[in-house]
Amino acid sequence: MATRIVLVPGFWLGAWAWDEVAADLRERGNEVRALTLPGLDPADPERLSATLETQAQAIIDAVPAEETAVLVSHSGGAAPAYLATDRAPDRFHRAIYVDSAPLPAGFAINPALAELGPEWLLPDWPQLEETGNSLEGLDEAALNRFRERAVGEPTTIAAGPLELSDSPARLSIPTTIICNSITAELAKKFRDSGEVPDFTELTRIDADYIDLPTGHWPMWSKPKELADLIHTVANRTAQ
Repeated sequence: MATRIVLVPGFWLGAWAWDEVAADLRERGNEVRALTLPGLDPADPERLSATLETQAQAIIDAVPAEETAVLVSHSGGAAPAYLATDRAPDRFHRAIYVDSAPLPAGFAINPALAELGPEWLLPDWPQLEETGNSLEGLDEAALNRFRERAVGEPTTIAAGPLELSDSPARLSIPTTIICNSITAELAKKFRDSGEVPDFTELTRIDADYIDLPTGHWPMWSKPKELADLIHTVANRTAQ
């Protein structure tokens, strides 16, 4: 039986961001669905009204009723992905976070954006790198494609707080962190220090950590290696 895998992209990206990885995973026999989340479809005139809740529901809806999937999220896609596991933990038998992590209740990725307009446009490359988003491994063609296809991120998403329930069900979903721009060792240090909010939720989850050294967008810099890791992890726990 094929393993169902749902791929959630990060900020500014649609399903296209996963094209190489998705094709590789399908060749390995997996059933793959890459998502363009609400708010990131440039043809949608209402896209700037999207919320984390509508994005989470779209992720849940990508899994047929009475079935389960492996949920893979990258970067800012971790927020609606984790919310989806909170709202419908029975739909996901494993969660994989790519250069990201499940986020704690109340966390907002960039709350200052709420005062700066309806959308957050893709910053220039130096600004991205200054905020910790490594471009390592991306050639000029990849950067040009990113710039040409990027969609402004709704500030309702980027600045909105993550509202989680008190249910512990999501915490028992087997979880893997694929570490790219920071190492697994550093991710664990951030988790244990309690000083980096992005990682504090991991103190409540028995996750495993895997290194894949590259920049923040491994689906472009190391697509085959990333697909191999996702395939291995997903099928290790397939139901």
